[in-house]
Amino acid sequence: MTGTATATLLRAFNTNKTSWAGLIVLLTVVALAALAPWIAPHDPIEQDIFARLEGPSALYPLGTDQFGRCILSRLLHGARYSLFIGIASTLAAMLVGSLIGMLAGWYGGRFDVVVMQAMDVLLAFPALILGLILVAMLGPTLPNIILAIAATSVPAFARIARAPTIAVKEREYVEACRALGYSDARILFLHILPNIFAEILVMSSLWLASAIRTEASLAFIGLGLRPPIPTWGGMIREGFENILDSYWLAMAPGVAILVVVFALNLLGDGLRDAVDPKLKGES
Repeated sequence: MTGTATATLLRAFNTNKTSWAGLIVLLTVVALAALAPWIAPHDPIEQDIFARLEGPSALYPLGTDQFGRCILSRLLHGARYSLFIGIASTLAAMLVGSLIGMLAGWYGGRFDVVVMQAMDVLLAFPALILGLILVAMLGPTLPNIILAIAATSVPAFARIARAPTIAVKEREYVEACRALGYSDARILFLHILPNIFAEILVMSSLWLASAIRTEASLAFIGLGLRPPIPTWGGMIREGFENILDSYWLAMAPGVAILVVVFALNLLGDGLRDAVDPKLKGES
């Protein structure tokens, strides 16, 4: 099963070769973030008032900000926070939302109606507005930001997990499991989840990009991690005040977000092709 899934994924990636570009770029960014303490040329919070607002140079490849801090160093360290928040919030949303969707699809009836109507209410709020409300209520700390961003993604994962669960639960092998007296939990996690996980994985790659954008947006309006902690959204906010004179302050983190989001979308296209029934039919 694992070998077949891997072969299907590789075939999809080879068909849509831009997916390889997305994967390579994403892995490169993750590696740079992981190695930031060793490869960053300066301390990201060290200030040099005599070097404030310097343009790109040999000493400061991406220039310095209004406090004389190295933009490249802050960009590398900021990737650690921005990626961690995005990945943690997406994983949390995937776990909670998928469980809710599977339970709603499995039990159906009034439980399904009530749960999915609650998800529709959450979906009615734009992700940024809902995240803004939650962070403003809870406070801009790392756990609260992760919780707020995850809450904006839970309804989407619930809907993605519910539909295939309804389809899979009618198949013969699930009926056989019921006849053998297997518990609902065993059927859901051992027999249904493996068959719907591909759709959930595709969704997670696309919503990871959304989570990174939401974190940057929250930081830009002042609801991100408190300075001097570097995040990409916070760096854009700090650089916006000097955008006309020192464009590199906001441009560097802006380009970083653009590159990561674009890479995730390319990767999501490849994953989607791998689970596309039409593609499987052609193989």
